[in-house]
Amino acid sequence: MKFSEQWLREWVSPAVDTEQLAARLTMAGLEVDAIDPVAGKFSGVVVAEIIAVQPHPDAEKLQVCQVSDGNSEVQIVCGAANARAGIKIPLATLGAVLPGDFKIKKAKLRGVESFGMLCAEQELGLAEKSDGLMELPADAPLGQDIRDYLNLDDAVIELGLTPNRADCLSLRGIARETAVLSELAFEDKAISAVAATIDDVLPVVVSAAEDCPRYVGRVIRNVDVSTASPLWLQEKLRRCGLRSIDAVVDVTNFILLELGQPMHAFDLDKINGGITVRHAAAGEAVALLDGQSLELREGALLIADEKQPLALAGIMGGEPSSVTDATEHLFLEAAFFAPDKIAGRARSYGLHTDSSHRFERGVDFELPARAIERATALILEICGGEAGPISFVDSQLPAREPILLREKRIEKLLGMALSTSDVESILTGLGMSVSPTEGGWTVIAPSWRFDISIEVDLLEELARVYGYNRLPITPIRDTLTIRTAPESKRGLPLVRQQLVARGYQEAITYSFIDPAMHAALSEGDVGVELLNPISADMSIMRTSLLPGLLKTAMHNAKRQQSRIRLFESGLRFIKCADGMKQIPTVAALLTGRREPESWSENGELVDFFDLKADLESLLSVSSGTISFSAAKYASLHPGQTADVFCNDVRIGRIGALHPSLQSRWDFVNPVYLFEIDLQPILERSVPVFSELSRYPEVRRDLALIVDRQLAASEVLSAVRKSAGENLSDLKLFDIYQGKGIDPERKSLALGLTFRHSSRTLNEEEVGQSVDAVVQTLKEAFGASLRN
Repeated sequence: MKFSEQWLREWVSPAVDTEQLAARLTMAGLEVDAIDPVAGKFSGVVVAEIIAVQPHPDAEKLQVCQVSDGNSEVQIVCGAANARAGIKIPLATLGAVLPGDFKIKKAKLRGVESFGMLCAEQELGLAEKSDGLMELPADAPLGQDIRDYLNLDDAVIELGLTPNRADCLSLRGIARETAVLSELAFEDKAISAVAATIDDVLPVVVSAAEDCPRYVGRVIRNVDVSTASPLWLQEKLRRCGLRSIDAVVDVTNFILLELGQPMHAFDLDKINGGITVRHAAAGEAVALLDGQSLELREGALLIADEKQPLALAGIMGGEPSSVTDATEHLFLEAAFFAPDKIAGRARSYGLHTDSSHRFERGVDFELPARAIERATALILEICGGEAGPISFVDSQLPAREPILLREKRIEKLLGMALSTSDVESILTGLGMSVSPTEGGWTVIAPSWRFDISIEVDLLEELARVYGYNRLPITPIRDTLTIRTAPESKRGLPLVRQQLVARGYQEAITYSFIDPAMHAALSEGDVGVELLNPISADMSIMRTSLLPGLLKTAMHNAKRQQSRIRLFESGLRFIKCADGMKQIPTVAALLTGRREPESWSENGELVDFFDLKADLESLLSVSSGTISFSAAKYASLHPGQTADVFCNDVRIGRIGALHPSLQSRWDFVNPVYLFEIDLQPILERSVPVFSELSRYPEVRRDLALIVDRQLAASEVLSAVRKSAGENLSDLKLFDIYQGKGIDPERKSLALGLTFRHSSRTLNEEEVGQSVDAVVQTLKEAFGASLRN
């Protein structure tokens, strides 16, 4: 927000200089980003008039002007296209010094003497560029110093406001803050109602009442839009960073800056029937003032007539109903649009305007009528015309709930007590209604403060206005008891350390993801769409950590990083019937070479079992029983995917990225990923000592022929159940398919180790256990021993 210091001092003028004023605003949370003079440093420039103009005898583009400053006439050679007799302009006299320490001296241009210089805005530091001489109003007094005439001894102050301070996006709001910070009374400028002189009213229907709780309009007839805006209006706009367009637009922009109320003026003759505030239908289009035509999404908020959309509500007006030099009759509108309904709509179309900037943050819902009256008075004063009565359409406006502020709470949270007079003067100075109660106050926030709803908001207001630098510094003291950390739990830092030790690097990605990646990887999970996304490709809350890891891997792969190992821990967000579940999750990604490039390595690529080994390492201390089962997912390779179970409850998945997605996202090598719930990893089994047996172990190896599709884990599970209590170890040490075996079957080689804790096992006992295993596998899976 840029504003002129002189304009602010028209509202409230504390007895401090510019630097002190800026410091005061900054310390109160309205950070001053820059202070710039409104004009360059110059002297010796006065108001003058061109009396006569003749072509230069030796140069086509130059003219010889006779210029008067009211006391004398001088000859000046000028090349500006708009130099003509009868206009008043700034004249830099001989000896004048222009910005950049440029001194004006007597000169001769193509043989013709010139005794000064006629100036454009750019040459005085009033603008970055200009097309010709700066033309002054016809009533500008000849000979007056231009700095005095334009009040150029002024500064432009730029505030970097936080999103909650929409009330300070206006001179009125900044003046209110300045007054309370300076302990001055804030006197709001009186705005008188403009009496209607005609009865014309344009019908208004608001069908989207939740989005637009208040709409105010007024018909003004017989205006002269060609009338130039007065110099004071043009200067106020210029110093706030806006250029003058025409009198009507200048007035609406002035109201935007002075009161903070965005307004729009329609050409009344271009409106068919009445005004309707409604939602757009799918495929509807609107032509905007900036020249582009937008195809609207269903639900966009429109200002429309009976035939077509006229404006994108709260964002930008439309070209078909815009005010031009030929406009004679106006329809002025001012509205309150609900911030939560309009937030993000401008960005979704790639737009950002002064209006959308304010409406998204919250505009005073009591302001539209006041703004209409102020704008009407200015338009009638500048352009003439006749005003009709104001029409209102109201629905459910935001409620202002009372807030209890406790006196003891002030002392506890601010570290000091504030006097009753300080509390009441600060809060009332900010426009709040304050009523004393037992032990505190009941406070009602004003209509322009959408960021005040609870007690701590009031405490923040007291602290910043009283002065953060005046609050005492008190060390925090408390009795802290270190709680016992159960051995059966491990923290997330240990999980991170383990993955880092296995060669992974941690990634931290946004919780917002691209809808396209969500669709490719979500496996049917419904994502939560953001109302006000940062950008179109970050508009859905992630239902999986894999999109963020894949995007990070793509970024690295495109920068010649061929060996990538990444992991991330964080929340994923699953939409459900009673709202949204937030599930702590850990995920990892692996692609490229198994080992870093080296003379001793042959460049083998990682495969599914490399990632599975890392996951099993992570789960090895889990207190539950971990198992894997083949699975199918649309985003993963159909033959290299498994679900992960803990105590027969699915906790995640592991697999290779589907080849079609690998190709779409330009990965050269296969990509392997896992994603599991974090909680089972944090629950670990506590080691328990058991005495080692002093007796020898006995090993028996079995080669079994089983069905090719049978999972080895099922065989191992059946062996453990049937081998008896003396089985101390079980290994699968070979899988064979090929010559000598039915193509529909495979050979599994198992190593069974038996040991007793208190004696040596005999051959008969071991043989009985092996026979039991073989018989169980034969009955359960049709297995047979391989010869």
